[in-house]
Formats: sequence, C-alpha cells, structure tokens
Amino acid sequence: MLLFVDNLATVDFSFLDPRRGLLGETWLADVKLAGDLDEQGMVCDFSTVKKALKTWLDKEIDHRLLVPSQSPQLTMEEKGDQITLHWRFGDREEYVDLTCPRQAIALVDTDELTRESVAKWCVSQLEKESLFPAGTKLDLSFTTESIEGVFYHYSHGLKKHEGNCQRIAHGHRSTISIWADDIPSPALEGEWASRLRDIYLGTTEDLVSEKDDYYRFAYSAPQGDFDITLPQRCCYLMETDTTVELIADHIAKVTKSEYPTSTIRVKAFEGMNKGAIAEA
Repeated sequence: MLLFVDNLATVDFSFLDPRRGLLGETWLADVKLAGDLDEQGMVCDFSTVKKALKTWLDKEIDHRLLVPSQSPQLTMEEKGDQITLHWRFGDREEYVDLTCPRQAIALVDTDELTRESVAKWCVSQLEKESLFPAGTKLDLSFTTESIEGVFYHYSHGLKKHEGNCQRIAHGHRSTISIWADDIPSPALEGEWASRLRDIYLGTTEDLVSEKDDYYRFAYSAPQGDFDITLPQRCCYLMETDTTVELIADHIAKVTKSEYPTSTIRVKAFEGMNKGAIAEA
C-alpha cells in the first residue's frame, strides 16, 4: 500500500550552481510512503508523516545554502562552528567566497545539485532518523511552482531577523505583478525579472569592500558572523534592508521615477503564496 502527500512543504533556500553561481530557489516537497497496513488500516497516520517531514525539511533545507560537497568546483574548510568555502562557476571562472556558521549550510553528498540529487540525499538522511514504522519505504520528490508569467531567482540575508532569514545566503524563486494606472504591465514585469535574474540583493550598509569587480558583504547576527563575496554583475544594491516589503517598495519607487506620470502598484512575491504590495 502507498500513502502520498502532495505539496507537503515549501522550502526556500539558495544553492551553488556550476554555471550560474549563487541562486535562490523555492521547491515544493511531495512524499510517498510504502508499507503494510497497521491495525488501524493505515500505512502511517498522515499527521505523523506531515509533521515529521515538514519539521526535518524546515530544519535541514529551508533557509540554508545547499552545497554539493563532492563538486570539483568547491574548496571548503571547517573550523569550529564556522565554515569557509570557495566556489568557481561559469565560463568566466568567477567565484563566490563565503564564511558563515555551519548551521547556515547543508552539505549535500553529490557533485551537482538537482531536484533529484537533493531528494535522494534527503531520503538517505531521513532513513537514519527512523521517523516512520519499521518496514516502510520513503520516496521524496521536489517540484517547482507552475508560473505563467515571469519569475526571478534572488538570494539575500537579513541581519536584523531573529530567525533563519539572518543567514546571508538563502533565497527564493519568485514572481512579480506590476500595474501602471491599474492596468497590468507584462512589460514592466519582464523588465524587473530581467534586472533581478540570478541576483544577490545586497544592502549598502553591509557592503564592506569593492575590489576587482567584486562586492564583499559582511555582518554579525544572532547566529554568528557572516561574510560573502560575489561578482558585482551578480548583485543588485539597495539602500535599505532586503525584506520583501522593502523590495516591493523599492521596485515601486524606482518604476515611478522612470514613469512619473503613472501610478505604480507592485505585488512582489517571496517564494510562493506570500509577499508584499507597494504603491508609488
């Protein structure tokens, strides 16, 4: 017998790609559990499955940076509870340097991160936890939100956040809706999706150096010290923090400055089904 739960959880994270560098991402987790029926006529109680898996995914994947630990493009060193990594990517041999607390990183035992390789790693880790009845077999898969319009990948960190958003390299796969004088504007949506494609949203207050076409951002937060260096072309600077509320406000104000005779309304998403609305 096979039990299934579709769209069990949403995970927002960033990962290292061999071609595009640091990418924000949002995935939906689907699960199947195969096994014999118990005395209740169940493979396992749905509430047990949902609670156990969502708790594990929230702890081990959500708001972390996923790193393919077997990739030849990775150089890494762990010292105490800190981890330092150097990631080479793309035809230009650009790089990302990162130092952060170990808890902000998920080291995935693979040479490249895909939905399939991450799901396989998750299952291997979950099997060690003995969360489900003996004899059951877990199958986990990830999907992405079906988006009809444009979307963009962004990574960021929120140093003032008391939770896991303070991690300097986590992110989202997000869509955006923009209206000019109450009329939907696919052209403006496409323009902003292009500006923010594969982007790191950096706060100028956290920018500590500019050298050789690279930006370095650093800050201290409740979880520890965070430090990241990326190519300038992969970054978009904001004068404020990069909460989704301030992102929506920034897009609305910049668009208004470019189209001063129009009333601009922006609905910016942070991953799936959540975000902020701003008007200028």
